[in-house]
Amino acid sequence: AGAVMLRSYLRLTLFALGLLVGVQVPGFIEAYANQVEARRLEAHQGLAGFQDTAGKFFEGDLNALVEHYRASEDPVIQSDASSVSALVERARLLDREWRIMEGPWYAQAWHVLIGADRAIRQQVWSGYRFRVLLAPEAIAWGLSCALLLAWIVESLFVLLRQALFPQRNRRRRRTANPLPSKQ
Repeated sequence: AGAVMLRSYLRLTLFALGLLVGVQVPGFIEAYANQVEARRLEAHQGLAGFQDTAGKFFEGDLNALVEHYRASEDPVIQSDASSVSALVERARLLDREWRIMEGPWYAQAWHVLIGADRAIRQQVWSGYRFRVLLAPEAIAWGLSCALLLAWIVESLFVLLRQALFPQRNRRRRRTANPLPSKQ
């Protein structure tokens, strides 16, 4: 009886842990999206002067401006081509991240888990403050994660028990379904 009660408490604890982890998901996704947006705005602000120059001389094409800088005889301007090119590339990456984070919730979650910019995700993680949100999406994430974690651990426990104690399982099956005796 004590082992059964302990197992029930462990299940409840596991469920609560899954619930608490799950309610963090929407907050973390929001923090990531906010970080992406802030960096995106900063990148575009850093490119504003170059964008103006590209608008005056290259019909707004920043790549044409970079190529012009690379073709220049002046080594200083050639050096700036690499800097401007890196800024343009960073702005494109952040625009892509921002578009994904403007999409549906499942695309955002999958992206943050699998495809997010590692440096941004790491920075968000290091500055993230855990909190319990009572918003519907946080509750849904919490319950989903709790049930999933409980199901996975319970399944692993059953598989492990079957692997370690196969005779015990056979005995239980025999007593539950006794074979008819021949008379």
